[in-house]
Amino acid sequence: MKRFLGDDFLLDSKTAIDLYETFARRQPIIDYHCHLSPHQVADDYKWRSITEIWLQGDHYKWRAMRTAGVPERSITGDASDWDKFAAWAATVPQTLRNPLYHWTHLELAFPFGVTGKLLGPDTAKEIYEHCNRKLAEPAFTAQGLLAQYNVKVVCSTDDPIDDLEPHRRHAKNTKARTKLCPTWRPDKALAISIRLSRRIGKAALSKATAKAAMTAHRITTGDMVGSGTPKPAGISLGICRASTAAMPTPRPAPMMQGRADSSTTMMVTARSEKPMED
Repeated sequence: MKRFLGDDFLLDSKTAIDLYETFARRQPIIDYHCHLSPHQVADDYKWRSITEIWLQGDHYKWRAMRTAGVPERSITGDASDWDKFAAWAATVPQTLRNPLYHWTHLELAFPFGVTGKLLGPDTAKEIYEHCNRKLAEPAFTAQGLLAQYNVKVVCSTDDPIDDLEPHRRHAKNTKARTKLCPTWRPDKALAISIRLSRRIGKAALSKATAKAAMTAHRITTGDMVGSGTPKPAGISLGICRASTAAMPTPRPAPMMQGRADSSTTMMVTARSEKPMED
């Protein structure tokens, strides 16, 4: 019987194992889409606990905890790091057959070295204390973890008018093993705000002026740290010209309880006879 989450996890044939061990295992990671904080990467951030690095911003875990009936205080509220971790540990056994269950134990195995035990209420305290001790080691800072995972390039998700200060700072760090590149996510460009006016020093913006300003800003800042590349957008609300063709009724995607910020998306299905003008 295979060991749970062993070295050949998801490799179901001798050929698959041979290809992975011979070619894939030692390949570097080029991460073109992530939600890592560029400030944390540039600052070589050191996390105070496994709760901070694991649960502070992971909405997938939050969703599972809410589904399991965990009070919001123990998810995004003011509960202690231990209380939040204990709440997640009690949720994990209920995620069996969900990728969260595998992700959790794969991450515990590497880089934290937790093997031979599953996370649950009975093992939570031991695992919590073990992971916190690991996070105090130099190899578990932001750049230390990137090095452990052999990440050669990481692309942060950036607003089109971000000033990319942490990217410039990181580019000057000759000891950094991972290159930090910006990528442009256009969500906020579809709802131009006063922030861009302030950035370019103009009180009012037409569509043409806004487009030119963002293009110039992206080229200027991108040249400083490496070319920025576009990202998929999470659009708060889609609007298009009406069509006489039959179309399905717009249906909002399920929205997570307590999430009303810019990351919440609503998917709208619609058709238009011709594209909207620029």
